[in-house]
Amino acid sequence: MFPEATKLIVGTLPPPRFTTGELKEGDVNFCYGSRDGQLWRILDRIFDLGLRYETSERAIMQRKEFLKKRRIGICDIVASAQREKVDASDLGMNNIVLRDLVQVLYQYRRIDTLIFTGGNSKNGPEYFFRQHIKEYGLQLVPLQKEVPRVHVVNLPLAYPNTKRTLRNYSQSHYRQDDRVVKTVSLTAPSGSANRAIGSMKQYQMEKDKNPEYNTFDFRVEQYQPFF
Repeated sequence: MFPEATKLIVGTLPPPRFTTGELKEGDVNFCYGSRDGQLWRILDRIFDLGLRYETSERAIMQRKEFLKKRRIGICDIVASAQREKVDASDLGMNNIVLRDLVQVLYQYRRIDTLIFTGGNSKNGPEYFFRQHIKEYGLQLVPLQKEVPRVHVVNLPLAYPNTKRTLRNYSQSHYRQDDRVVKTVSLTAPSGSANRAIGSMKQYQMEKDKNPEYNTFDFRVEQYQPFF
């Protein structure tokens, strides 16, 4: 994270091998660095970055340089969790401790957009964020209900001393000088979301027009306006 960031990509938690250090060939030891994930390949397509997909410092620096240039930060909403089964499934997480993203938003005040790499299904980024801001008495207000869903959350300009202070404030009123942060819930950049994409009317229409159109193309088109 850096002070100039205006957007924040919010995920859940990396695959367990990124904690144990047992990386696979093609992994990049950086956020969303799994060789099975598609976020960096999507961004590579959108911005023609020429990224390396390997476990090297050069691959890491390419991604850092891009984020700094575009003023994009990355922050997982899960600070820690345990898993019954050692895999990358979000549903397998237990004893979850969430990172205080409200505090992060007050620390980095230029952030005006949160980009969730997943929706409101259980243990997804939006799902956790909704739980988290409830503690502060805050809520997401919908602007666009179809995928990609877009919401806003209103924050008072001054950071409260306690969660209770902000909760009482939120329940009493919103002021015109509140800070408005937009959230965008994108389709997850993982293979597990391909079935959901296949059932979407928009995808089916594009596929009918072009049989070579695929779920990766769909994600690129969905992600591009928000980056």
